[in-house]
Amino acid sequence: MKSKHYLLIATALVTVIFVAGNLLAQKVLTGVQLDFTENHLYSLSKATKEKLSDIAEPVDITLVYSRSVGQDYPAVRAYAARVRELLKAYEAQSGGYVRVREIDPSPFSTAEDEALAAGITAIDTNGDDPLYFGIIGHNTIDDQRVIPFLAPEREVTLEYDLTRMVARLDDPDPPRVGILTTLPGMSAPGGQGGYTLLADIDRSFEIVPIADNFQSLPSDLDVLLVAHPPPLSERQEWLIDQFVLRKGRAVFLVDPAAKTAVGQGLFDVSTAGAKSDLGLLGDSWGVSLSMDAVADAAGSLPVPVDLGDGRVEEQAHPLFIAAPAGDMNQDDLITADLTRAVNFGAPGALVTSKLPSDVTFSPLIETGPSPSYIDADKAVRDMTPSDTLKAYQTQPGPLVLAARLSGPLVTAFPAGAPALEEPSDPVMAELARADAANAPPHISASLTDAELVFIADVDFIADDFYIVPGRGIVVADNGALVLNALDALAGGGELSRLRSRAPSLRPMTRIDEMRASAEAIYFRQQAELEASLNEAQGRLEELQAIGSTDGFFQGDEAADLTDDERAELTQLRERIVTLRGELRAIERDYRHDIDRMEATLKAINIWGGPILIALAGLLVWRRQQVRARRES
Repeated sequence: MKSKHYLLIATALVTVIFVAGNLLAQKVLTGVQLDFTENHLYSLSKATKEKLSDIAEPVDITLVYSRSVGQDYPAVRAYAARVRELLKAYEAQSGGYVRVREIDPSPFSTAEDEALAAGITAIDTNGDDPLYFGIIGHNTIDDQRVIPFLAPEREVTLEYDLTRMVARLDDPDPPRVGILTTLPGMSAPGGQGGYTLLADIDRSFEIVPIADNFQSLPSDLDVLLVAHPPPLSERQEWLIDQFVLRKGRAVFLVDPAAKTAVGQGLFDVSTAGAKSDLGLLGDSWGVSLSMDAVADAAGSLPVPVDLGDGRVEEQAHPLFIAAPAGDMNQDDLITADLTRAVNFGAPGALVTSKLPSDVTFSPLIETGPSPSYIDADKAVRDMTPSDTLKAYQTQPGPLVLAARLSGPLVTAFPAGAPALEEPSDPVMAELARADAANAPPHISASLTDAELVFIADVDFIADDFYIVPGRGIVVADNGALVLNALDALAGGGELSRLRSRAPSLRPMTRIDEMRASAEAIYFRQQAELEASLNEAQGRLEELQAIGSTDGFFQGDEAADLTDDERAELTQLRERIVTLRGELRAIERDYRHDIDRMEATLKAINIWGGPILIALAGLLVWRRQQVRARRES
């Protein structure tokens, strides 16, 4: 066979093998990928994979994205590609149970009608067309879940939001939340007439009230919310202990100085019923509540203070603390997407000691670096800001106001269930005996790893702490904190363990550090030079004012000045010119190092690949030349 024919046949065979291999790989390797990114951006978490493997019926996901509008915004365009890739991974991982499609809602189209009907937000872009960028989810019985707008800044919670949507569509029944509380605002029937938080919980969950004298806990609860509980008997603590060991999902709000629990207003209080704690359960878990309240001068909120004689003035009060969103735990879904402060009122502090093995205590919210303990009996009364500052004794570091406890636990009752304390009423005693007989057997260790959330305050859920009275405007994320905690824990074991993901946009930390350093130097030098320049210009204006006589109008503004003043005038003009030159030089030098590094990175990115390929080609050519010489 001639070499020419051999080359053509070999080329055709290679092409056929290549095309066939690609078609086969599409079928066999669908969804298979290698993720070499540092933060595994293109890999689903174990929690998501577990949820997708448990789907019972198909779930339809519709990505709504205005391509023509989004392409004008690089951040939105890049985030849309990220969402699209993640949805493809969901589709592949689910084995076809998650079905994904995308629509482009152009103006007056049926796609736009579908998006608006579902509740997708139309974002005004100051152009001709709005931007639609959201997700609609449906199940086989036409239940619907919507993410109205996929904000790029919420990328860290993207996987959680998608997995939660799939989980809720797969199991549309609302999670059941048991509430044990002595707060009137958290025990209103149907959520009506109580705290706004209670109504918000009622919209997303099925509330199961737990009576103060409970003798059993419902077995079908998804999560337990304990908010300033009554004094508990050993039997009641055992019931909560067993619930935590079996279900592992609970939120505890406790407070050493609960102002709103004991009076009608924030300051009109007595000390009766102002304290709650974690009791024997906290001792077993290695977490306790401080005996004293916490003050934080750095995070003080302005509150109305009675100055006497009918005068009221707003003053910063260290017992009322605003924890900024930026200082909260950004690696936990409960706090990662909060954008506003959380306002606390005379909170306590969570203290750890002898945590069980394999248990993780993760602070969610902390005070500033220099808080103080304040006597709880004084804090619950009407302490003025000045009285609080007089009692202020700075602690060596931040104190924990909210935290998550994760891991396997052991019982606080190693001897088994405490004896039943029968009520004196015969009917209630009979019911108590029946509940005890039907109680699950005592267990000594967790059946599932616990996920517990502790918040060392109960005042913060009162409307006055985060909602403008009479206007209903939410100004802090107090309610969102509790709702996030319930939502994360009620999603089941796999969903509650899902943490926020790292964003796909990775900052150039070295350049950011160089920019920050350069800005610090630049602004300091700029401020010094501008101060000198202003001083020189002020003196120049004084001298010019002195010279503003007949000589000024004759063209000689120094005619009425002494010789020393004339010399000073000349020096000032020269100094002003010099200072202006130095300012221009600082502005030029400000970005010199940054621009040089950015230029170097661009050169490497643009020319690095071609140069390496050229070098590899030269190396191959050189080796072929050497081999040819040896053969000849």
